[in-house]
Amino acid sequence: MLDGATTALLRTILDEICENVPPYDTGVRAYVASRILEAATRGETRPDLLKQIGQEALSKAPTMWREI
Repeated sequence: MLDGATTALLRTILDEICENVPPYDTGVRAYVASRILEAATRGETRPDLLKQIGQEALSKAPTMWREI
């Protein structure tokens, strides 16, 4: 289980990464959150790396609005 400080960090990072994601696109936000959470549960707590992981997840997130 993650402590309060780590949880707050993850939420802040998620909000930063998803600031341009439309509010109705909850699937993208959930996908990014799951990738950040996976990294944190493996012990990664460096904000720069968590942001990188989140940004990579955002670029790969499945969405019906993405242009191919």
